[in-house]
Amino acid sequence: MHTLSQQHNASTSPFKLAIMGLLVSITVIALFQIAGPAAPFALLLLPFALFFTIRYSVIFVILFILFSYFRIHEAFPVLMPLKIPKLLALASLFGIVWHLVLSKKLSPFWHPAHTVFISFFLWLTICVLMATNRGMAIEYWSSTLSKVLIMVFVISWWVNSPRAFGIARFGIMFSGALIAFVAVSNKLNGIGLVEGTRVTISRHLQSQIGDPNDLSLVLLFPVSFLCAELFNKESTKLYRIGAFLVLCLVVYGIIATQSRGGLLGVMAIVAYFLARTIKNPVVLLSILAVGLGVLLVAAGISDRQSGGAAESGIDESAMGRIYAWQAAINMALSNPLTGVGVNNFYVNYFFYSPHWDGKNHAVHSTWFQVLGETGFVGISLFATLIATIYRTLKRSGSLVKYCTEPNLLVNVQALKAGLIGFVVSGTFLTQAFTWPIYIVLSLSIALEQMLQMISKSNAEVTHDS
Repeated sequence: MHTLSQQHNASTSPFKLAIMGLLVSITVIALFQIAGPAAPFALLLLPFALFFTIRYSVIFVILFILFSYFRIHEAFPVLMPLKIPKLLALASLFGIVWHLVLSKKLSPFWHPAHTVFISFFLWLTICVLMATNRGMAIEYWSSTLSKVLIMVFVISWWVNSPRAFGIARFGIMFSGALIAFVAVSNKLNGIGLVEGTRVTISRHLQSQIGDPNDLSLVLLFPVSFLCAELFNKESTKLYRIGAFLVLCLVVYGIIATQSRGGLLGVMAIVAYFLARTIKNPVVLLSILAVGLGVLLVAAGISDRQSGGAAESGIDESAMGRIYAWQAAINMALSNPLTGVGVNNFYVNYFFYSPHWDGKNHAVHSTWFQVLGETGFVGISLFATLIATIYRTLKRSGSLVKYCTEPNLLVNVQALKAGLIGFVVSGTFLTQAFTWPIYIVLSLSIALEQMLQMISKSNAEVTHDS
């Protein structure tokens, strides 16, 4: 038996050595491409970097997601020369391949939600190939959708412990606090304001958070996690106070964007948690109505140049959305199967809108974005994906009752609230192919898998005792 083991090690050793050599070679080449003149110095630190990458792979993966979604390096331009997202991507891929092929610590599994996601992704790929402007669609597929594909599986496989979930939750909340701090600072100092009142971040750098609606979307994602911590009875009083203060900062940042979709998302998330504690529907609806009114007044929606009180009847902003939604419907009717193609709504607006004011417009709705760009098949698959996430979280809510580990229920509640916020804010925000829903998807898969393992382990211990 010992001889067979030696033969097995001898047969697999060259393969492992080849993989290790290939990994290191690719890492060195990529390092020279990223670091440029600083590459020789970075090369000296490479052994230490590889050690920490292998030891703390899950942290590097989470950091890559946080930098990619929250655009932290764009909010703090001093970080941009360091090319942190590219370095984190390199570290993440190195750690993933290492633990997937060599150490075998990364254990792949297949979940029913993976099947729905892959079906939707394959349809998106078909829509990319059938797009009216194929170049724009392919560029978006390669720059964004391909990363989403990889990270859905990486997160769902790699975030597999209560500690990893805790790191992910804290990272999302802390990143939200950083972006909200910059947003509030810009608002108070009058930096990068659109229409004179709506806050943005790094607009002069053409940042992804340089649009008020996109910024509100980025800030909305941490709200569900902060509310979950605030209402978590298992957290310490000091931690809940900290969550409340950060929540106020983040909500103020959303208010500063004057985004209706962002405000609706906040109210939907808060309503979810209040409904768990306030059973009287009249009291609940009264509180929510007053809260929404306070948010609208605080946001100064009436002061907006577009969609403000100065516009009589249905304001210009609302009519612009109606025209855009009509354009999306026309796109789907003209191309029922694939729509006009991923990331092609804007360039096709002129051909399908019932109203032309001299410029193209964004769709400003997740649901009409999917309908116009992927057709009726795409919107059906997308709705199925949302329903699948909900069912996954519902099962997790049942499983968590059989787990004795603390702070597991907060994960379920945060993800449920995040899903609700996405569904509601999707009315006015374009977020079908951006990170939030796919982070919720992958964490939901990982959470159910982890809870199944914990409940199974607890059942075995109980049976043995």
